[in-house]
Amino acid sequence: MNDKKYEVSLEIAGPAAMFTRPDTGAAPVSYPAPTYSAVKGIFESIAWYESAYIKPTKVGICSPVQFEKYTTNYGGPLRKADQINKSASYQLPALILIDVCYRMYGRVEEVASAPQKNNHIHALQEIFLRRLKKGQLHYTPFFGWKEFVPSYVGVFKDNTKIEKDINLELESMLVSPFETDVTLKGNEIRNTARYANNVKIENGVLNFDSEPFKKAGC
Repeated sequence: MNDKKYEVSLEIAGPAAMFTRPDTGAAPVSYPAPTYSAVKGIFESIAWYESAYIKPTKVGICSPVQFEKYTTNYGGPLRKADQINKSASYQLPALILIDVCYRMYGRVEEVASAPQKNNHIHALQEIFLRRLKKGQLHYTPFFGWKEFVPSYVGVFKDNTKIEKDINLELESMLVSPFETDVTLKGNEIRNTARYANNVKIENGVLNFDSEPFKKAGC
């Protein structure tokens, strides 16, 4: 049995982020750190593979947690009937994060139910590291809302440091809106949200390998 761990990491920064707390209703508020599914999506914007995926393991917060009021025009299905009939949007107030910077860490794991390929775990690691270094993307990554795109995505910068004085507790945190991390092409995607309870951000690090996230199926 091969116990070698194939790990990857990146640094990402931007002017704004919104990792929406589902319990905040019509005026959404961001979590103070990226969710598990948001980090997974950022990894997949760089590299993905049919029989392996990058499982988020932790996030280091490299800038102070700062919230700011933000208003955007909403044109989705939750509008009132007369607004939809008139093709009119409404202003949606939110509390977002600003001036964000993170170090994201992940581990390549196989998709157990997928057809296995030789060295597929190592291959995904190599593809990811090569594309990250070259600045190649499958699609533009974003911080929760697609309008919040990064100003930097790449390898760790020498002058970036994790803010070790950040210590926070969250009673509940969304892990993913889906039942499983990976759904094979052609299979049904079940929208069964997963949550981690009693989550701690300690010394500036949100650890997805911690017990609360393991209980949530991570």
